[in-house]
Amino acid sequence: MIVKLSDNIVSPLGYNSIDNYNNLCTGNSKLKLYEGLWDIPEPFIASLFINEELDYVFNKHIPTNKLLTKFEKIVILSAYQAIKEADIDASSDRVIFIISSTKGNIELLNTSDNRIGNNRLLLGTSAKIVSEFFGNKNNPIVVSNACISGACAQLLALRLLKTDLYDYAIVIGADVQSKFIVSGFQSFKALSMNCCKPFDKDRDGLNVGEGAGTIIFKKEKDNNISNKDWILDNGAINNDANHISGPSRTGEGSYRALTKVIADTDIDKIAMINVHGTATLYNDEMESIAISRAGLLNIPINGLKGYYGHTMGAAGIIETILSQYSLNNNIILPTRGYSELGVSNKLIISNKTIETKKREFIKLLSGFGGCNIALLYKQGGTIC
Repeated sequence: MIVKLSDNIVSPLGYNSIDNYNNLCTGNSKLKLYEGLWDIPEPFIASLFINEELDYVFNKHIPTNKLLTKFEKIVILSAYQAIKEADIDASSDRVIFIISSTKGNIELLNTSDNRIGNNRLLLGTSAKIVSEFFGNKNNPIVVSNACISGACAQLLALRLLKTDLYDYAIVIGADVQSKFIVSGFQSFKALSMNCCKPFDKDRDGLNVGEGAGTIIFKKEKDNNISNKDWILDNGAINNDANHISGPSRTGEGSYRALTKVIADTDIDKIAMINVHGTATLYNDEMESIAISRAGLLNIPINGLKGYYGHTMGAAGIIETILSQYSLNNNIILPTRGYSELGVSNKLIISNKTIETKKREFIKLLSGFGGCNIALLYKQGGTIC
């Protein structure tokens, strides 16, 4: 079975997973209005790092004199603590680095810093810098599949570890925001001028965010798994090819991904579905339809973008980690910004904490190009 050894989140809400989780438990968010940033004429709401703070934390913990971009710093900072906690030799040829991002160093399009070459715009170049920082000589794998990238990277780790090619997979998801990204979302009229409201009747768009998350996986024998271990049990990807940016109105791709991951499990044991929940009109409605079609309306759902905004390539990893932490503490985190149901299907969703003793959950994501993914996680004591 594929077991999570360790994790670490780096975001504007904190520089480790515990601080991030505690901030969510108290309802905190770093979403705020930015005006004139990057010379973008329209104001926008985002959760962004304070660059001076990020540099201070990075220089305090990371021993390097290498010239690194902001993106590369948060990737390394996230992975550094997770590797330390897992107590593994990251330089081993039995370790594979898998890096998830949608845009990587795209912010370099707007810089005149000649010290950084144009090749750093390539995700593969940054991934190699990261793996080499930890002394790993394997070619790292980059997963860049729109909003589902972070979950795709986890599913890839599951499949690779089952082949016995590697003993460990270090999965890191990260994205930073830039003029290119914000302007792109604005051109779609997808950004809200308010803090986002997933699944709410007054939702009017998404917010963007920065962050990085790392999960380290290991293939473990069944008799070595403890009740506290999180197992990546199953996953499924489906592409409905509906539209370059618009989700299927029937939830086809998410529905098919959901039905595949629940095919061999007892759905009564599932505590929640942590959804994509972008707070755009069509995505939230699509997810509600897919969940209904899959026969999962009795399972509570939550979304975490009201705390972080949309962290893109990091979302699937950050939101997975926080879902695990919440179930470790017998709760389902509230959906920040949600007040009154605004989708056609009667989802169980609340702006208050829900108590639970169940130890399984589904992570659901969808993205541009019609891509959809569902992951099923189970805690050790629930495995038969």
